[in-house]
Amino acid sequence: MKRTRIRIPIALILTAGLAAPASAIEILRWERLPLAVPLQVGQERVVFIDRNVRVGVPASVGSRLRVQSAAGAIYLRASEPIEPTRLQLQDADSGALILLDIVAEPAKAEQPPLEPVRIIEGETTPVRYGDLSAASGEDAGESSSTPSRALRETPIPVVLTRYAAQNLYAPLRTVEPVAGITRTTVRRNLALGSLMPTQPVRAQALGGWRLDDYRVTAVRLTNLSKRWITLDPRDLQGDFATGTFQHDALGPAGTPDDTTVVYLVTKGHGLAEALLPVVGRIDAGKNGGRHAQ
Repeated sequence: MKRTRIRIPIALILTAGLAAPASAIEILRWERLPLAVPLQVGQERVVFIDRNVRVGVPASVGSRLRVQSAAGAIYLRASEPIEPTRLQLQDADSGALILLDIVAEPAKAEQPPLEPVRIIEGETTPVRYGDLSAASGEDAGESSSTPSRALRETPIPVVLTRYAAQNLYAPLRTVEPVAGITRTTVRRNLALGSLMPTQPVRAQALGGWRLDDYRVTAVRLTNLSKRWITLDPRDLQGDFATGTFQHDALGPAGTPDDTTVVYLVTKGHGLAEALLPVVGRIDAGKNGGRHAQ
């Protein structure tokens, strides 16, 4: 981790031939390693990040640490000593995380206040999963009358499925950010009886995400029978680009293995528009006719 201290004059006042001391900003480079930000009890320290972030503060220090965020700056003030603690800064747009390791100690005699901190992107930060490729408009076919989209290094359905699975099953700090992904609204009470009509399962929508023209919806599947069910994408009924199961089988109802998630990717529309209409069961009537129930 590179730590660079840059002197940036904030004010220069000449009085009786003496210049006032210039303030400084400490530069920290985020390269996927936690950044150490020490604090002094009773003194506020400002962290500039130039992003819209949410700050995750452990409950153990919530009463001892005041945290305020405004316009790309985070204001930290400890009212009591704080043992080494990790804060999580999450980009509200991309979901990217930055980790801060703080510790608060009483200021020593004659010790000057700590300077503000500015966090910048490190030079060695690896390419993020699903980022746009470096192909220019010329490589993508500039002869077309309408500009084409830049190609991605990974197919969008794969990117969305992986992102959704990480959000549901992985710790928040391990979710790899993907530029352009946004959360979508999914009705929890959406009728999904036609999704897997040949299997005794209950389906419920959990959440969704969107990238370009594609959307992924995570749907929880619960086994209602007392037997094992092998999950086969061919059992999914609907207009889907891809369908991926978190597990390949469901255990009998009431066991720890009776629930899993399927990730359904659609293009140009959401899950509701991709479902087939529910068709009633057809039985023979008394007069040999067929009646829908």
